[in-house]
Amino acid sequence: MKPLLLLLLFICISCSSGDDTSTATDDAVEISTDDGPTVEDLYFPPLASNAWETTTVENLGWNQTALDELEVYLEDTNTNAFIILKNGRIVVENYYNNTDATSTHRWYSAAKTLTATTVGIAEQQGFLSTGDPTSTYLGEQWTAMTATQENAITVRNLLTMTSGGDFTVNNLNCTDPECLLYLEDAGTNWYYHNGFYTLLQDVVSNATDIDFNTYFNEQLQSKIGMSGSWFQVGFTNLFLSDARDMARFGLLALNNGNWNGDQIINTSYFTEMTTPSQDLNKAYGYLWWFNGQEDFKLPGSTTTFPGALIPTAPDDLFAGLGFDDQKLYVVPSEELVVIRLGDASGESVLGPSSYDTTLWERIMEVID
Repeated sequence: MKPLLLLLLFICISCSSGDDTSTATDDAVEISTDDGPTVEDLYFPPLASNAWETTTVENLGWNQTALDELEVYLEDTNTNAFIILKNGRIVVENYYNNTDATSTHRWYSAAKTLTATTVGIAEQQGFLSTGDPTSTYLGEQWTAMTATQENAITVRNLLTMTSGGDFTVNNLNCTDPECLLYLEDAGTNWYYHNGFYTLLQDVVSNATDIDFNTYFNEQLQSKIGMSGSWFQVGFTNLFLSDARDMARFGLLALNNGNWNGDQIINTSYFTEMTTPSQDLNKAYGYLWWFNGQEDFKLPGSTTTFPGALIPTAPDDLFAGLGFDDQKLYVVPSEELVVIRLGDASGESVLGPSSYDTTLWERIMEVID
């Protein structure tokens, strides 16, 4: 009997051991992706709690010396918040410049990913179709174009920055009809035009007959435990949250729009949203950026640049990228979500920046 008891005791201990945790465990699930490796034991933090499981660099076999160097680099480059999740668990969570876990940050254009996801939810609920003319939801003369030019602009064109709108106007954030002029046929040119993007939130509001902020809160934010808020600045609706809120959304994206068994956004739309949407800018989908493509375009430019968007990062990385280096990175092959929020690391630019390349060079030194 004693050998049998010892064997049972060993099995029980083995089943209960695992990553170091700082909180009580929540549900963990095993997921798989159609195009990638299985992600095992994916952890989701509770919806109504600050509890969040952690693991350690030592447990993962990562390079502590490289992490120490990365942390110095982050502080030196005006970072306020930095998080790395591995399989949903927090490995690194640091705050700088008199900020902490309760501090809130503007996502800037990284929040475009929230809008794209909300559009997809509205479509799956039957309120709209991304293939419809935008005029279906905004009415006639929402631009200063002819009726034919205007009706050719679909909701999908707004999602993919292919409206064909004139980007030489004085204010690319302006959503007034007189600012939305014709330059080229919809779908024939890619340009980062914020005015056309911003109207997606009006599309959702009009299609659902619910204020966008309310619909977003009910259908997305509350279902994954986020607690951020939208606020209006000029023509733009900006999103503000703490770093863990962004990490929650990144975790949803890592799991193909599924939160702990609840499919928030259907997988077909999620796949469309997070893969290249057109050949005009191969590194862009439905308001998400992608690595690993043969070339890319950048905001404010019509030039096509050869090579990957972030050559030092894994090819399957996709990201929400905002002004002044707000970064939401998702890497399915490494089961990673990485968050960087703060002030500009150097020059203030929209979306992608040279900081992506340098930052990922240092991150890869940590995880390799």
